Amino acid sequence: MEVHGQHPVLVIGHTHPDTDSICAAIAYAKLKNTLDPQRRYEPCRAGLVNRETQFVLDYFAVPAPRLCTDVSPQLQDADFRREPGVSPELSLRRAWFTLRDRDVDTLCVVDDQGRLLGLVTIRDMARGSMDLPDERLLARTGTTYANVIEALDAQAVVPPPPGRRVTGRIVVPSGGGPAEAVAPGDVVLLSGQGEALEAAIRAGAGCAVVCGGAEVPAALRDLARDRDCAVLVTPHSAYAAGQMLLQAPAVREYMTREDLVTFTPGALVETVARVMAAVRYRYFPVVDSDDRCLGLISRRNLLNLKKKQVILVDHNERAQAVDGLEEAEVLEVVDHHRIGTLETESPVYFRNAPVGATCTIVYQLYQEHGVTPDRATAGLLLSAILSDTLMFRSPTCTPADRQAAQELEALAGVEMEGYAGAMFDRGGDVSGKSPEEILRTDYKLFTSGERRFGVGHGSFMTEKNLQAALALLEPYLPVALAKQGLDYIFYLFTHIPTSTTRLVMAGKGAAELAGRAFGVPVEEGQAVLPGVVSRKKQVIPALIGAIKQQLPEGF
Repeated sequence: MEVHGQHPVLVIGHTHPDTDSICAAIAYAKLKNTLDPQRRYEPCRAGLVNRETQFVLDYFAVPAPRLCTDVSPQLQDADFRREPGVSPELSLRRAWFTLRDRDVDTLCVVDDQGRLLGLVTIRDMARGSMDLPDERLLARTGTTYANVIEALDAQAVVPPPPGRRVTGRIVVPSGGGPAEAVAPGDVVLLSGQGEALEAAIRAGAGCAVVCGGAEVPAALRDLARDRDCAVLVTPHSAYAAGQMLLQAPAVREYMTREDLVTFTPGALVETVARVMAAVRYRYFPVVDSDDRCLGLISRRNLLNLKKKQVILVDHNERAQAVDGLEEAEVLEVVDHHRIGTLETESPVYFRNAPVGATCTIVYQLYQEHGVTPDRATAGLLLSAILSDTLMFRSPTCTPADRQAAQELEALAGVEMEGYAGAMFDRGGDVSGKSPEEILRTDYKLFTSGERRFGVGHGSFMTEKNLQAALALLEPYLPVALAKQGLDYIFYLFTHIPTSTTRLVMAGKGAAELAGRAFGVPVEEGQAVLPGVVSRKKQVIPALIGAIKQQLPEGF
């Protein structure tokens, strides 16, 4: 039985990923692949790539990671049988031996391109073998002479033309039988040879089967060739040969074609198990998106399920993680945020540091292991640090971030200020975007007590881009609030050159909460926050602190 090889470890950031999240996943997966070549580490993203991040990826010619929004177990995580399909022309006899050798009771029947045509089971073959003898069985089923030869363990002393099919009856003349009993195209089973064989050939038989392993004289072989009659020699008796011919028809005559229950490798195991429980089949075909057969899976295979293995970067909040995380095995967490709500079944490697960007930590890991990032990787790491620290304007920025950026600037071969300006300008461009796209560009969910709230953040180099985003997003926030079932939504419009944020909010009591958190007036759902540029360090702690205070009745 062939089973799946080792699946990759998924290195993945938070939902609604920003530049730090995606670049950290790419760079850390590259480091892990260098340090641990026996495993494969695949960077993934848990959401769409925003314009700023796309600018970075395009600039350094790095493809975006694969989208992965759910790490729930899939069929491809189970050890299903990688069994090749069989031809619809396969004889019942050969199909039986194939089932026996593979130790299964079901075969997938496929066309020349490997696409699933049907299924044939032991029950189907038993039904075919138990049918009442039918002298026109071979003709009716379009059986090839190749299958007849295989079914009889015969040697073709006068071979039939390739691909020829039986058109006549199965005839067993009594005692050698008169020639009148044979019609053109018939398959004649002969207990002996000599006169009976010659008579069958001259009567126009399509195939003469000499039973008992008797020799066929050269003269009769020549006659058979002249009369276009195949001559086969089988070691079995005429009686046994007659029974064995029931195994010559092709499996296409007995396979199930309709209402096939199939699964794709990406199907969720939960769904697969539910479907399996509702039907009585033992094995189920696994097919790809083009209906090409990949193998078979049974209920037993689901018992050997392998959890997806993941490394989380740039987050450790359950609300910010991909779906199905509770069904995966978390191996590592590399992050620079507060320790959140994530729980794991077993101990993990947890690297958390109070720096401005996760990519600063990733670069430190490169240094600790003596690995120098290549130009593209250095560029990604630098971009993430510039993005998350707002070009070192954020209060989250540390000397470690500045030091890392300076070293990465040289490795990436860019001029930091000019590059950062172009990156931020591209990220702040909202032309052609919907309000929902703007909100989700950099958006995270948080929980404090019984309150759930979302906080989005946009950084803008120009006032023009900021005002364009504000005009689109402000009226949409109440709509997003209702759709997401949250208590509040806040959005930070940060003007990078002046290090000032305009806070916009929605939700009953959101204005009072913001006023309490930041000590500023809130007018018409907006507040101006000079010097506030960091969601992580300046906004989230203040909001959570305000939520935890004793609030007025009815708030």
